[in-house]
Amino acid sequence: MYDVTTRKHALRLLADGRSMNSVSKETGISRAAIRSWTVRIEPLPRLNQATPCTSPTDKAAYAYLLGLYLGDGCISPHPRGGEYLRIACADAWPGLIELCRAALLAVRPSDKVYVLQRQGCVAVTSYGRHWTCLFPQHGPGKKHERRIVLEDWQQEIVDAHPWAFLRGLIHSDGCRVTNWTVRNGKRYEYPRYFFTNKSDDIRKLCTDTLTKVGVRWTVLARGSDPFNVSVARKACVALMDAHIGPKY
Repeated sequence: MYDVTTRKHALRLLADGRSMNSVSKETGISRAAIRSWTVRIEPLPRLNQATPCTSPTDKAAYAYLLGLYLGDGCISPHPRGGEYLRIACADAWPGLIELCRAALLAVRPSDKVYVLQRQGCVAVTSYGRHWTCLFPQHGPGKKHERRIVLEDWQQEIVDAHPWAFLRGLIHSDGCRVTNWTVRNGKRYEYPRYFFTNKSDDIRKLCTDTLTKVGVRWTVLARGSDPFNVSVARKACVALMDAHIGPKY
């Protein structure tokens, strides 16, 4: 998954006196992987000989899982081969945790899925040998610090299942809230959807898909950064409610 140049760079940082933890944070590579490279830097032969994965059969589940991955997902290597896909889900949304688990099983029914408790959240996790080819957006570093572009086959799935993709994005980095305002001394409340992500590329994937399904959106800045995509028009919120709805 990581080429030899990347592996040598991480080991050079260690040789310069850096701690394993600081090298992991800087490169986005797990400590387990870096530790394994101190023993063997060359990729294991069985990784190179692995059977290539095929396009997922349950494409709607994949579109949803892709949205979750782009929002709150990561992939890390196992020292002995294969990789872990982890999706972080807040404890406050047990329904989301179960939906995530079901999507993982639908996309890779042969891989086991388990839930690891963390402080305030769980990591819905699956171990397998094909997560990096199913999610080629994986790479070292944070998503908002590198290009995120869908492969043609991924875009075809998103075009065929746009609402599943949007549901994954909203369930990961979005929310449905109730805003209020005062007019002529009377308080008015109205629902609104937000999607918040630092990555310009991921926000564009969201807004392009919203446009394709007929949802009007605006971008609201957080300070000087346009991190928030907002859907507030009544008809568009009703459309989102029909296909997405609030997290639970």
